[in-house]
Amino acid sequence: MPVATMTSKGQITVPKEVRDDLHLTAGSKVLFVKLRSGHYRIVPRTGKVQDLGGMLYDPNEPPMTIHEIEDAIAEGGAASGMTGIE
Repeated sequence: MPVATMTSKGQITVPKEVRDDLHLTAGSKVLFVKLRSGHYRIVPRTGKVQDLGGMLYDPNEPPMTIHEIEDAIAEGGAASGMTGIE
């Protein structure tokens, strides 16, 4: 199991095995998500602008209702494994 040590300045070097698994490179962002249990989940933010292409406005589609938007957000969070977040 990979282990890291925090420096006196609060910095941690992410072990190579973890960087490889999460596809982290220099400049990558990570999100620290606090779970209800008090533990944290580290979520890589390695997406590209091109990944947002499917989320753009489509004039051929009717607008979503607020309930459809809320359902889509809940489904997306569940699909990403971020269940149980406060």
